[in-house]
Amino acid sequence: MESYPAPARPIVAGMIEAAAREPQRAVAFQGAPGANSHIAVAQAFPDALPLPCFSFEDAIDAVREGRADCAMIPIENSLHGRVADMHFLLPESGLVITGEHFLGIHYCLVGLTPDAAVVEAMSHPQALGQCRNWLRARGIRPIPYPDTAGAAALVAELGNPRIGAIVPPLAAETYGLPILETGLEDAAHNMTRFVVLARDSGTVTGPGPFVTTFIFEVKNVPAALYKALGGFATNGLNMTKLESYQRGASFAATEFYCDIEGHPDDPTLSRALEELKFHTKWVRILGTYPQARKRG
Repeated sequence: MESYPAPARPIVAGMIEAAAREPQRAVAFQGAPGANSHIAVAQAFPDALPLPCFSFEDAIDAVREGRADCAMIPIENSLHGRVADMHFLLPESGLVITGEHFLGIHYCLVGLTPDAAVVEAMSHPQALGQCRNWLRARGIRPIPYPDTAGAAALVAELGNPRIGAIVPPLAAETYGLPILETGLEDAAHNMTRFVVLARDSGTVTGPGPFVTTFIFEVKNVPAALYKALGGFATNGLNMTKLESYQRGASFAATEFYCDIEGHPDDPTLSRALEELKFHTKWVRILGTYPQARKRG
């Protein structure tokens, strides 16, 4: 609790108390009240009790420990790419992906007074990256902070008119700060994809279409990735995301994070996954869930 700036603490405390009374309705998110993740929870789960958590690890722990039914976590942004750490946290979490949600992202600059001469702006590194052109054009120095809404709360606490925050409009309203400028994002299509994490996937049925997310590690041999992915091409499957990352210090074992359209019960995807297992060290499915937005 003490990690949050003072103006956020009573709001956070009230939300934690409400979630503790009905944990089956609680949806954990990273950040202070008013963050983009808070907005995503309200959109995707209108009847839920949003549970603020200071870090991604805290949000994951809230689900693992039963203090929340699920968590809504940002995984990638259309302007700034993947959200740091999530590709490492997801596989280790023990949770499964049960859904996705897309949120259009819009930022404003807040300060202490309407005529504040802001020279430094605090926000989450993702938000600063999504507004880099706006910041550079105005000569405003970006200051990283763990989350957007928390940055607004800290501006209110510091009381320095030269320090502002780049935040969602909800954060300005939550902490009573005037909006100095709007439309800071570098492109109108700015959008973040969130995934829903739960302890159990349940039965994944329905008309679809579905997305299946999995990770795998290739063998350290020539054309390893080409061989691993061949089955998806021959079975006519649409791969919508493929990202590589290194684990450990050897730089000899490359792991991949992948989204593909389809359900593991589909014969085509089942065959492709079997071929993938043959050409890799291991494969782990992180979840199968309804597609929230058509790709392409």
